[in-house]
Amino acid sequence: MSDPITSLPSEDAEEPQEVSFALAGHPDLDHFTGMSYEMPPDLEGFFALYARPHLRYAHSMLGDKQAAKAVVRRCFSHLALNWRNVLKEESPEAYAWKLLKQRVETHLRLSGQPAQSQMVQSAAFQHTARATLEAMRCKFAVMESALGLYTAIAGLPERQYDVIVLHYVLGYTSPRIAHIMGIKPDTVRSHRRLARQRIAIKLGLSIDPAADEKE
Repeated sequence: MSDPITSLPSEDAEEPQEVSFALAGHPDLDHFTGMSYEMPPDLEGFFALYARPHLRYAHSMLGDKQAAKAVVRRCFSHLALNWRNVLKEESPEAYAWKLLKQRVETHLRLSGQPAQSQMVQSAAFQHTARATLEAMRCKFAVMESALGLYTAIAGLPERQYDVIVLHYVLGYTSPRIAHIMGIKPDTVRSHRRLARQRIAIKLGLSIDPAADEKE
């Protein structure tokens, strides 16, 4: 009997079809539509752990929940169609996170929206900036221009930016972020500390060096 995942057509085929994930308890993603597919238990567990944070991150980046749902549907369709190979990756979590980031960036590009470094005027980005500043225990009133803060956050290295969003905006702990991104908790804390330092230096702000250790 052929493997139920690898025997399905590739997502990049001429006529891509979405996998149907008939799972209860995941209303944020609704039900996928398309061909029938029985999810393996390990993929079902992966879905339960990571679909919601992936959706929340995509929503924060795109500012459109329906678009975020579409992106995450495509990501998990790809994972299902290639699950056996995904399990061979050093970190399936890191692979899925990279896939999500690529799909979000592709959606932004195809929809004509600006890249990360230029997203400083979006409502989602403004929320990110304000949450970050508040978490750094700095008063927004000290800023002469909010644009300076947005630019400072947008200019962060990719992983530092992701940690800032996942921690300060979406509220995930370092261990949870580590699972979502497929990296170590110490690496998450290091990215967060370096991001705070970069922002503070660019804006001429002082931050409590011990504050990060409390979070």
